[in-house]
Amino acid sequence: MPQFYYFLFLSFLLPLFSTSCVASISAPVEPRQVLISAGKAYLGSNAAEKDFGYEIGSAAARRWRWFDIEKERMVNLDEYAMDRGLVTQKDYEEFVQETQHRAPFITAKEYQQQGFLVHPYDEVKKYLWQNNSPPENLKNHPVVLVSIDDAEAYCKWRGQKQSRRYRLPTEDEWEKAARGTNHRYFPWGNQWNPTYLNSATKGPYQTTPVGLYIKGQSPYGIFDMAGNVFQWTGTQQSPKSERYLLKGCSWDDAPGICRSAARHSRLKTSRHILIGFRCVSIAN
Repeated sequence: MPQFYYFLFLSFLLPLFSTSCVASISAPVEPRQVLISAGKAYLGSNAAEKDFGYEIGSAAARRWRWFDIEKERMVNLDEYAMDRGLVTQKDYEEFVQETQHRAPFITAKEYQQQGFLVHPYDEVKKYLWQNNSPPENLKNHPVVLVSIDDAEAYCKWRGQKQSRRYRLPTEDEWEKAARGTNHRYFPWGNQWNPTYLNSATKGPYQTTPVGLYIKGQSPYGIFDMAGNVFQWTGTQQSPKSERYLLKGCSWDDAPGICRSAARHSRLKTSRHILIGFRCVSIAN
């Protein structure tokens, strides 16, 4: 299907996704969001899931025991609404042009100073904005090279337009929206399927259009909760920490990291081609 017609089709399709939670809507939400009803959710991972993650994960994950920090817990969350898709380059362009907020950009020196040089700066260049506009061929891809402050500013700006409070999701809100209430390992279930997401297993080894992997959506009809890019949450690693938790996985990651329970943190100032975000909203 030609890309133009695909996105036209998707624009009609997204509002039609529904789950049992939609009937409980108590306040208007944007068509691009889905309401997650209040209630309990089982989050984190037990020993069996950790073992599964290590089995399908990378040698580094096994060596450093990355998944041991996934605390098994039951939470009770209030109602909230979450973006069905990641914030795109085009979405963020509207924000930048209206507010004159800084555009997604980073110099080679700034990039190197961050310390996690997963990719050389030459790979960063194709994501850099010019004249407050994103690369034309990436407009429907998730925005990247944004810090926590950038992401929060966008959510606040969008919330003002909707007369609701918008912000980044907490880790618990994100994870519930990704896996539902039945503790599935991935948004689609407990079995790894590389055709359901954009990851290192199958490629294409760069960001892809938001909403492309329809079979990989979560129980609530939310896209890219595994794959494409990591996503900022508003949860600090610890009180007063400058590090914030990331959820999901990127186009450059192995299966174990793509489980909904997986978690790691970065400094709030970090800007990287593997990190994007989405917003949640709650009634004022």
